[in-house]
Amino acid sequence: MSSETTVVDTHAAGAAGSGSEAVGMPQIDFTSFPNQIFWLVITLVIIYFVLSRISLPRIGAVLAERQGIITNDIAAAEDLKQQAVEAEDAYNKALADARVEAGHIVADARAEIQGELDSAMAKADAEIAAKSAESEAAIADIRKDAMKSVKAVANATAKEIVASMGSKADAKSVTAAVATRLKG
Repeated sequence: MSSETTVVDTHAAGAAGSGSEAVGMPQIDFTSFPNQIFWLVITLVIIYFVLSRISLPRIGAVLAERQGIITNDIAAAEDLKQQAVEAEDAYNKALADARVEAGHIVADARAEIQGELDSAMAKADAEIAAKSAESEAAIADIRKDAMKSVKAVANATAKEIVASMGSKADAKSVTAAVATRLKG
């Protein structure tokens, strides 16, 4: 500790012996302003030349390159957007064409099915008409046979009724009476 005290005392004595007093902060010492201004100008000139010759051209080149990349990317995006619009238009056109084609296919299928249906209906109608004619002929035959059977039964029944009443009827008069009654 005593050696530290002597060093501080030596500095104080040296300063006092030179005739100048310690002012405080050297930045505000007006006697050193010209020296400080000289070094400030030298430092600023060096910084200016370093920035203008080395750093700023590199930064400018990087910014120009980035701007070029951005411009190219925007142009590519516009091209891709245009291609997407064209692809969407082509898709919509193809979809509309497919719908029209599907409509034609459906209409053709309907017409073909309707034609087949009409043909089948005509064939079925012809078969039904033929069967109906056969049925009507069969019914007419059955009616004729039924009428004959009704006449025969009516004749036999009338003979039996007349015979059960105690009279005798001839076949011609019974047949004439039954025929008259059946006509209405």
